[in-house]
Amino acid sequence: MADGRSTTAHSGENLLFLTDEQLRQGIEAMFFAYRGFTADPDRILADMAYGRAHHRAVHFINRAPGTTVNNLLSLLGVTKQSLNRVLRTLIEDGLVESKVGKLDKRERHLFLTTEGQALEQKLSDAQRARMRMAFRDAGPEAVAGFRQVLEAMMDGEMRFAYKRLKDSGI
Repeated sequence: MADGRSTTAHSGENLLFLTDEQLRQGIEAMFFAYRGFTADPDRILADMAYGRAHHRAVHFINRAPGTTVNNLLSLLGVTKQSLNRVLRTLIEDGLVESKVGKLDKRERHLFLTTEGQALEQKLSDAQRARMRMAFRDAGPEAVAGFRQVLEAMMDGEMRFAYKRLKDSGI
C-alpha cells in the first residue's frame, strides 16, 4: 500500500506457516510499534524524571483502586525492591496514597490522588489517541485479529491476570 502498510495478509499468503523472515518482520514491527506506543508517555514522564515503571504502576493503580502492593508486584512482574523505589517516589510526589489494610494491617492498599489521576489521564489520553487512529485505519477485523494475537502471546498466568482485569469492568 502507498501508506507503508503491507497487503501481505490479503494476498493469499498462508499465515499459518510463516517463514523465519516473516516472523522477523513481525518482531521488528512489534519493536517499532512499542516505541511509538510509549513515545508520547515517555516525553511526559521525562519532564517529571519518571520512567515506564512509574507509568505502569500509575496505570494499574488507576485500573484497580485499592490494589495491594503484592497484587501490583504480581501484575507488573518486578522485584519488590524495584516496585518499592517507584512507589516511594510516587507517594512522596503526592501522586499515590498508601493506606493500611482494614482486615490485614500488614497490607498496603494503593490509590491515586487527584494529581495522580490527572497524570494517568494525560498518559492514557496520549496512548488512546494513537491506538484509536491505528484501530480506525486498520478496521474492525484487524483489531479483533490483533487482540487475538496479543492474547495468544501471553503466558498463561499473564493471560489470567489480563482476563481478570478485563472482566472486572473497572
